[in-house]
Amino acid sequence: MVSIPPTVSIVVRSHNDIRFIRETLTLLQEQDFPDFEILSCDDASTDGTAACIEEFPNIRKLSRPEGSYVPGKTLNHAVQACRGEIVVFNNADATPCGREYLAELIAPLQDPAVSAVYGNQLCREDATFLVRKDHERAFGDGVLAARWGNFFSLASSAIRRQKLLQYPFSEELQYSEDIDWAKRSRDRGETIAYAAAAQVRHSHNYTMSELKKRFYNEGIASARIFGQRQSLLQCLGRIVMETLRDFAWLLRRGAWREIPQAPLRRFVQKFSCYQGERDFFNRKNDQ
Repeated sequence: MVSIPPTVSIVVRSHNDIRFIRETLTLLQEQDFPDFEILSCDDASTDGTAACIEEFPNIRKLSRPEGSYVPGKTLNHAVQACRGEIVVFNNADATPCGREYLAELIAPLQDPAVSAVYGNQLCREDATFLVRKDHERAFGDGVLAARWGNFFSLASSAIRRQKLLQYPFSEELQYSEDIDWAKRSRDRGETIAYAAAAQVRHSHNYTMSELKKRFYNEGIASARIFGQRQSLLQCLGRIVMETLRDFAWLLRRGAWREIPQAPLRRFVQKFSCYQGERDFFNRKNDQ
């Protein structure tokens, strides 16, 4: 008996992604898969992204939920509008690497024990060596991330719609709503798979201020999700260990120019996360 592929809804979130939106939507439309729809969720872009999306008549445009932007609220709104059995989340700046991307991404969901899948995010050509190093550790063959226990990335992912309706995204978080959902899924005994063959181009060269903001807010979210915080000593130890890894990785690749940047960038990243965790618990204790 020939199995019938599931129906798929692809949700594309965007905000000022004019650099990538046209290529991403074009490649998604060209996927070699029998039955899928694409839904666009644009968050009030001002750079021409929304106008570009209008050039794609076959894409369903969803209205923005009322009120200030909350990731989980937007995601839950999109899931309600989806018609497919599987919901694929593909950020506007995550560009598929081939026409088999969609089929490769949802393939692990053939196993009933798997509730969600995340894809392989390759760096863009302009990515710094330090960004490439972090991507290689987080994605690559997936072995290292599997040891971390709670890794997941919604930027390129697929989840059963039934699970999303039963267990929606938190609407209390401004960051790491994907990590929160994945943790709750794993706590229920469900499996989250990694599809290494499902590849997108997706990376960010954050400025120092962007790095600080992102990891501070991820620290707040982490404390809320996991209910624990690292000590200052643990934070400093992680800074030292990761900086040493940076040095070794950069030296092996002859990336001499980035070596002086490594200690400061790693300090800002790790210490900002520590500050976010600390501030969350301080505010909680003051209540």
